[in-house]
Amino acid sequence: MKKLSRLTKVSLLLAGLFGIDKILGVARQMIISRQFGLSAELDVFNAANNLPDMLFMLISGGALAIAFIPILSEVLTQKGREKAWALFSNILNIAFIITAIAAVIVAILARPLITNELGIAPGFSEAQTEASIRLLRLNLISTLIFSLSGLVMAGLQANQHFLLPALAPIFYDLGQIFGALFLAPTEGYTIGSITLPAFGLGVDGLVYGVIIGAALHLLIQIPGLIRYKFKWSPKINIHDPETRKVFRMMAPRLVSMFCIQLIFLAQDNFASRLETGSVTALTYGWWIMQVPQTLIGTSIATAILPTLSEFFSSERFDEMKEKIERAAQVMLALTIPIAIVAGVVLTPAVQAFLGLDPLDTARVVDVSRIFLIGIVGHSLVELFVRSFYAMQKPKYPLIGAVATLIVFILFSLILSPLLQARGVAAANTLSYSLQAVLLLVLLNPHLVSKLKLSKSLLRGIVGALVGGAVAFAVLTWTPRISDSLIGAAAGGVLGLLVAAVVIRPELIRLREL
Repeated sequence: MKKLSRLTKVSLLLAGLFGIDKILGVARQMIISRQFGLSAELDVFNAANNLPDMLFMLISGGALAIAFIPILSEVLTQKGREKAWALFSNILNIAFIITAIAAVIVAILARPLITNELGIAPGFSEAQTEASIRLLRLNLISTLIFSLSGLVMAGLQANQHFLLPALAPIFYDLGQIFGALFLAPTEGYTIGSITLPAFGLGVDGLVYGVIIGAALHLLIQIPGLIRYKFKWSPKINIHDPETRKVFRMMAPRLVSMFCIQLIFLAQDNFASRLETGSVTALTYGWWIMQVPQTLIGTSIATAILPTLSEFFSSERFDEMKEKIERAAQVMLALTIPIAIVAGVVLTPAVQAFLGLDPLDTARVVDVSRIFLIGIVGHSLVELFVRSFYAMQKPKYPLIGAVATLIVFILFSLILSPLLQARGVAAANTLSYSLQAVLLLVLLNPHLVSKLKLSKSLLRGIVGALVGGAVAFAVLTWTPRISDSLIGAAAGGVLGLLVAAVVIRPELIRLREL
């Protein structure tokens, strides 16, 4: 039996740990949903997260980290670990100072940033606005912590160490669960004969849980820095050649991430003008789609970036193209059946986990199904963007991000008045699917030959149709369990097993990735 490749092992490790992260995420959402439902209060919490998240993603979470890894890998390969850590320390210091300054500005301007017609939530009531301002400012504390933790993840991944960065989101979840379980409730949960303490902080308790989780996210990665002999230097050198190269790479990524984050802000802006609970329904739908997307798209794309950067630096272009092609084939063949099968069995699963009434369950299910269709585009975008950054060509992802923002806003303006939250979800799915196609067209000329994806696409579609039919049959022909979590699980598992037979060649490629 052929052994798994190192990249496959890393991808499976990440998928496994991301899976644990998603299980904990389910637990967290179950606790929060049963406390707040699709309420105005939870709308406030979800909307208040967006701007702090945007700061993190712009400065160190996405803009800098993805631009940073290829350069750090190059320095590590060519000049050694000591020089690489000196570069890392310099970037870390600059990123933290910029984040701190930005956080102060956002805290001061919180009200207009929320209430302006182009702001976060102009449709909120005055009470919701006041609560949003308070929660937004609290959230900025976690943003400062993440400005360090996000770069630590990038530094460890550049050293081909993936375990601790993958554990970090799990510890972040634990902090959030602590907030939802202990800090937010007015009455303690009872487990057997034990009643847990309750601090009655409401949604404020959820934010304190986010802050605790952010601290754990950073602390769990510290042993990795120690293992690889990181030494922090309290210096800033903006004239360092590698630092300048990082920021040259970062500039297009910064604009790209700004466009991506504007999509989330625009999503809440549109949703705040719709019926109460729309912000939360979209948050749940996005989160449900992110479960399989993270396990497939994010895990493979995260694992492959350092390897692609290494291939490009050493001019092994044939191997780089082969890795990208195999990864894209695997993503296509896996995500299409998962989207369809999950959509078929979603209703009893949402009802069981979130505990919503039938009307709110239907709202979340409708939005989630639309988001799930977009899992294909979202996964491929992650791979193609990282492929361009491995080749140090950041302008192409920038083109894709700007186009996606424009398309999303146009479709949202057209569809949200007609379809409410479903229209916003549809705009997201359409815009990212089109971005994946655009990036593929832009990527092919930069490879030694075009990516061959048509057979995997066809097998994915056939697998989805067959697997979806099996899942539907299970839910339709088993009346005793059709409306239960057992029925959803049985239909989902059987549907995916049947689909796996169809996409067997891609499963083999996953092993050899």
